Amino acid sequence: MRVAQVIGRVTLSVQDPSFKGGRWLMVNPLDAVQFNDACLKSPVLSAQSSFVVYDNIGAGDGDIIGIVEGAEATAPFDFPIPIDAITVAIFDSLSYQPPLSDS
Repeated sequence: MRVAQVIGRVTLSVQDPSFKGGRWLMVNPLDAVQFNDACLKSPVLSAQSSFVVYDNIGAGDGDIIGIVEGAEATAPFDFPIPIDAITVAIFDSLSYQPPLSDS
């Protein structure tokens, strides 16, 4: 799972019927150093590329979300669906402590 911030919505003029009830969000992935403050203040856009995810849980602009990608993104569906990333969580808070190094 990756953590990202919603930075906008995508509007489609034509959409496959299997996507009924969901929407598309533009997200910016977060770096580990941004995790602890992400839910308290708006993270600075990182140098990483933004991308589009399918959302059917109701995330909105500015929300910090969890995303799964690849084959795991299709797991919630009982039928074949052409998606590569899906929202699986909306975070109210995050607490991250990096593992201690052996040096």
